[in-house]
Amino acid sequence: MRQKRRKPHRRVVRTACILTLSIGILAGCSETAPLNPDANAVSQEQALKNVKVFKVINQKIGDPLERAAEVQSSVQFDVVAKMAGDVDQILKKRGDMVQEGDVIVKLKSSEISAQREAADAAVKTAQAAIEKAKIRAKKEMESQKLEMSNAIQKMELGMTSLLRNYNKMKNDYDIGLVTKAQLYQMENQMMNARMDLDQLKQKLSILEPIDATSELEDQLKNARVTLQQVDQSMKNLEVKAPVSGLLSEMPLEGWMSLQPGATIGVIQRLDPIKIKAQLSEEETRHLSGKTELSYYIAGTKTMYKGKISYLSKVIDPQTKAYEINLEVPNKDLTLKPGMKLRIQMTEEKDQIVPTVPTYSIVKEGDDAFVFVLSGDIVEKRSVQLGRLNEPNQEVLSGVKAGELVVKSNPNQLKDKEKVQMTAIEEQ
Repeated sequence: MRQKRRKPHRRVVRTACILTLSIGILAGCSETAPLNPDANAVSQEQALKNVKVFKVINQKIGDPLERAAEVQSSVQFDVVAKMAGDVDQILKKRGDMVQEGDVIVKLKSSEISAQREAADAAVKTAQAAIEKAKIRAKKEMESQKLEMSNAIQKMELGMTSLLRNYNKMKNDYDIGLVTKAQLYQMENQMMNARMDLDQLKQKLSILEPIDATSELEDQLKNARVTLQQVDQSMKNLEVKAPVSGLLSEMPLEGWMSLQPGATIGVIQRLDPIKIKAQLSEEETRHLSGKTELSYYIAGTKTMYKGKISYLSKVIDPQTKAYEINLEVPNKDLTLKPGMKLRIQMTEEKDQIVPTVPTYSIVKEGDDAFVFVLSGDIVEKRSVQLGRLNEPNQEVLSGVKAGELVVKSNPNQLKDKEKVQMTAIEEQ
């Protein structure tokens, strides 16, 4: 009975030993077996960093850039007295609008008045002397003509007598009463008389009045020049507006005396008029290639255009800004010095620019970078940043619309690193 009970027990023990040995052999085989290739690939994919990206788009970065500006006269001219004199009449007052050539002040000068009378008298005296000289010369010429005419008549009568004597002597020569020498002498006498007569007639034909007025003409010319100079001085006693504009700063009284070069007022030219503003260096960057800017009067919405007439290339050491001037027509004088305006450095279309979220930007000192995804590789790319409008920032260079930029944990990436994109999100 006892042996039969022990046999089942031994069978159980043997079975347990065989199972234990089999398990050990299987365990050893699993440690030395090669890795499964599919399992290795799965492990590598799990090692790649997952990134989320966004597509760079052009969008509005903010409202157009504006700057406060002030209206000023386009140019100022001093009103200057050209002559010394006492204030006689004040025809325009401070604050009046004047046109070019308007008389503002009339001066008076007893000295110039006396000079004018003397110069006028000198002209009249010279004119009278010339007239008398002409009359006297005319009479003298008529007298000379008469004397010459009488002399010619006498010589013609003498020629007639000589011709008659010559003819008689020629007849006497033919009958032998006169010698050939005597006849030849008569011929010479008659020829000389004819030559004298011809010369006298020639003188009579070219006889002209004696020029006795040349010196007097010079005197008259000098007197007229003096009179013109004095008349110009008289005109300069009228102080006129050099340009059209607003008359300002005119501290004159009726009892005042002025010296040559004295400033009696200032004229501010209002058409065209100047709009002046002070800009930062960043604001001037938006003016590249522009020839005009928009502006509007503070408190209104109507926009106008103004031509850029001046933009400083260097910063003003006092204002720490760059001066800009606009020149605009102002025929109706709507704009007046001192008015406040707003000018726009950018238009609505200038506000649509490539942008990236600020948290996609990696800063290293003064440099900025983003990671651009190309395929499954990220490229660390330097970018130039522009305007900021949280949570977006303008990108001036480095990326363009349509490129994919990493937005998740960019600080943990390296240049040319292989990544796995998990999603494309909106900015």
